[in-house]
This record gives sequence, structure tokens and C-alpha cells, in this order.
Amino acid sequence: MNIHLLQILMLSLLFNCNETLPTKYGAGNKNFQYNGRYDLIENGAALISPGASVSINFSGNVCEIYLKAEKVPYNYVAFELDGKYLGRKKIESETTEPYVLEVSSKEKIHTLKIIKESEASNGFVLFSGIKVEKVMGYTQQRKYYIEYIGDSITCGAVSDDSVMPCDEGNYFDHENVYYSYGANMARALQADFMLSSVSGIGMYRNWNDENIEEPIMPQVYENLYLDTNHSKKYNFERKPNIVSICLGTNDLSNGDGIKPRLAFNKEKYTANYINFVKTVYNHYPNTQIVLLNSPMVGGENNILLLSCLKEVQSYFAENNNKSILLFEFDKTYTNGCLWHPSVEDHRQIAEKLTPFFKNILNTK
Repeated sequence: MNIHLLQILMLSLLFNCNETLPTKYGAGNKNFQYNGRYDLIENGAALISPGASVSINFSGNVCEIYLKAEKVPYNYVAFELDGKYLGRKKIESETTEPYVLEVSSKEKIHTLKIIKESEASNGFVLFSGIKVEKVMGYTQQRKYYIEYIGDSITCGAVSDDSVMPCDEGNYFDHENVYYSYGANMARALQADFMLSSVSGIGMYRNWNDENIEEPIMPQVYENLYLDTNHSKKYNFERKPNIVSICLGTNDLSNGDGIKPRLAFNKEKYTANYINFVKTVYNHYPNTQIVLLNSPMVGGENNILLLSCLKEVQSYFAENNNKSILLFEFDKTYTNGCLWHPSVEDHRQIAEKLTPFFKNILNTK
């Protein structure tokens, strides 16, 4: 054999031996950091709530993410790589598939975040692992943590018509959790966050149901999957600095205009709200609770809503020595699909709320 060819082959083998082949790391890896409502199950991690996420630091320029939607026809996640939003990705339900990301080789260590882009009712997204060169240790949890309790507004539902028009596709095709007001605020405040939010839900009744066929927020909040399965409870281990509550839009709504709808019951709404806040304090006795009026409700209904929220404030000030804060939106934001806030509206809402929340965190 030619001596030069032999040298080339030996050098090639040497370099190949020094390369680290990609390895698959399972969902239970101790270096993965989960946030939001999730469940470590037999074959992976179930990302349950909107915004539930897993964050991973890794080396190398190979990245394959193994995901599957629990329910047909599909689900969504968003990918963020090295701080850059890569958009929403449709996740199929038939089988676990590898979703490949293009990785720049400029950075030695990459940070990946996988975010669930749909609601608990859409079923969980199963994350079974990742194939990379090497998983690195992840940074500690952020100092601040905020929980947002709410309805479709808080979910970022029907806010995004950039992929398809509002009148096409499914309801959840237009959801954008990544650019919801809570997620925007968390990035601005450098805080971790969790969304405990469900479209159409209310404090004593829902958008088109008098709490006859569908559960209300007080009936699902303590359950991990935000449903009526009481056998799976959320653990409430991590205590938020702030709990933000934005519920009332659906209680005040007229429903679809076809199904019989009772007049708004101020006393029932306020009583349920007070009892719900007691539940929150039971799990987080030292948190700061902030009540929001609705970015979708104006006029006389807004005046009515604010009067209820102020009653809740007064109750806890007088009976529990708790200082609950109230933030009032001075306009409505309804430029998205189905008269919901658009992605741009969510940016503006976050811009309004962030200084208010920052001031609270600075006193903690």
C-alpha cells in the first residue's frame, strides 16, 4: 500500500476516535430542568400545562428531540435554542419521533428549551429524551417564580394568525404560549413561571356552562392535569413569589347566545373567588397575590368586575390581614382571533404589567 495513503487512513482513524458520538439521554436525566405542570411517567415526561417546559444544556452540533402527542390529531411545542425562538412545531400522535434541530457550532455549550404550546385538555406532550453529544449540568432555578392562574387569555389562546387565518384549522392551531403575556413578563423579569390556565373556565361558571357539565377553576386547580381526576394532585412544592389571578371574563360572558344563560351572580362569583384565594394561600401562605381585571372586558361589565375584585381585597385585609394587590387594565385588548388579545396585544399587556410586578419582586 502507498505509504502516503496509509498515513492518511491512520490520521482519519485517529480523528474519528476523538469524536464523541451522539448519545440518547432519557427524560429522567438529573441534569434536565422541568418547569410547570409535568409528570414523570414510565416512558418519559408528560408536559401537561400550557408553557410546561424542559431545559437542557448540551455540547456538540447534533440535537434530536424525541416527542409524541398523547391525543390525536397532534399537539404543539415551541423550541428555544441559545435564547433564540425557533417557532412552534407540530407534534404527531402516531408514534414517538425524533425532531431534529440545526445547531450552530459556534457555541461550545448550547441551551435548549422545549415548551408545550397547548392546553392540558389537548393532552400531554410526551418527551422521552434527547440525542446529543453530551448533556451538561443545568443552571439553578431562577430566583423569582410567578404562577399565572387564568383562562384562555392567560393561555395565549387564539392570539396568533401568522401560520393560518383565524377561520381555518383548530382552536389550538392559533395558540401561542411563548408570546403570552405571562411568558413575556417572565423573560423580562428573568423569572421562572407556570401557567395554571384553561380556556373557557371561570370562577363560578364557564363561558357556555353554568358549572353543570364542565368543572370550574376551583374544581381543577389542585389536580395535576387541571381536570377532575383527584387521584393525581399537583405537589405545590415550589412556592411562587407572586400568584397572578385573571378570572372573570367567562363568568361575565353571555356564552354562545343560544344556550340558556343566567344573569351574572355577583355574590356567587365573589364568594367563590374568596374561597379560591383561601385555597391558594393554603398552598402558598407567604405569596403575594395579584388580582387582574380582564383585558377583554370593558364598560359596565368592567365596573362590575372591579367591584367584585375589590370586595375580595377587602375581605382578606379585614379578616386575614393579607394585602392583596389589584391591577386595573385601562383598555381592552381584542385584536386576535375570536376577539382575544393578539400576540402584539400580549406584548403590550406584558409591558403594562411588568413594572408593577418588578416593584413587588424588588421588595421581596
